[in-house]
Amino acid sequence: MSRENADYEFVSTDASEIENDVAAMYTAITGETTIPGPARLFIQWVASVLVLGNANINRAGNANLPSRAEGEDLDALGQLFYEQTRPSATAAGVQMQFTISEEQEEAVLVPAGTRVSAENGNVIFITDEDALVPAGELTVSVHATCAETGTVGNGFAVGTLTTCVDPFAYYESCTNTDESDGGSNVPDDEEFYEMLVASQDAYTSAGPTGAYQYFAKSVSTEIADVLVNSPTAGTVNIYALMDDGTPAGAEVKAAILAACSADEVRPLTDHVVVDDPDTVTYNISLTYYLSRDASDSLAATQETIEEAVAEYVAWQCGKLGRDINPSKLIQLIMETGVKRVVLISPTYTVLRDGNADEGDPAEYFVPQLAQVGTITLTNGGYEDE
Repeated sequence: MSRENADYEFVSTDASEIENDVAAMYTAITGETTIPGPARLFIQWVASVLVLGNANINRAGNANLPSRAEGEDLDALGQLFYEQTRPSATAAGVQMQFTISEEQEEAVLVPAGTRVSAENGNVIFITDEDALVPAGELTVSVHATCAETGTVGNGFAVGTLTTCVDPFAYYESCTNTDESDGGSNVPDDEEFYEMLVASQDAYTSAGPTGAYQYFAKSVSTEIADVLVNSPTAGTVNIYALMDDGTPAGAEVKAAILAACSADEVRPLTDHVVVDDPDTVTYNISLTYYLSRDASDSLAATQETIEEAVAEYVAWQCGKLGRDINPSKLIQLIMETGVKRVVLISPTYTVLRDGNADEGDPAEYFVPQLAQVGTITLTNGGYEDE
């Protein structure tokens, strides 16, 4: 459910309409018809005051509608919902491995608060707790959290956090063993409103789909889609898709599992599992032809076509179980003004959405996600209409 963009008008703010109404009342009271002069100026002043007052009434009225309230007004309306408060920004996390120079007879401490970063040092991660390299061993793993909240700490690939800002005794090297993720920004009004509406499902303790979806999405504003199903009695499978069209990473999945397994969320009979969807790779290969009468330059047209293809790729992986639909791709490219498109791939492919029925094979409960492979765009040249 999306918010209404236009404010609701409880009372009119049409200056001409209000001025005419005031003038009519003036005539009814005095028996005089207003003409340009002092009386008319007075009427116009009264009308301007009423317009301002009505505008304030409309603003206050819209501030009391969750679908139109903004900022602090929307925060205050949270008291009417299960959600109640706007979530704070969260920091990304990552698993770090520290290596010492040689085996020791005693355990070597990696202190909590040890800072690490990538080579450029722009983003710092800090270890959450003390970790000990056991006697006779060289490595230890420990979780680290980004020093800044928000998405700035997401996306550091395995092996990129290799600089230790606070070297300790016998330190030799460090590296992250998974990709950092889990960081999210404070939800904007649109996102917070959707969370408020979705939170109504959370009042029940019976474990409905909507409740699990709500608690899963509350983990991060970067989560775009959540699927919940139950392949067997007592088992709840949760699949999450991020805004960039990729399955949730290890940090986000762990947070979802924790949120949905809490005693006040999960019915005692439910076993919650957070898993990955199956990916289906498709390639894009097409030839486009331009009209000889086209007004745009070839370079501009090519750039617009590439943007259309990028829009299609984002749309295609924007929802779990979305069928690979070449018609959407052709539509977007045709909207750029090309004459025609000869599409080689992809072909229409039905993907599993995970909404299976009891008794269906187990794989039917695992949603599929389309992921683009190669992209080949060929300019076929100009053609006459």
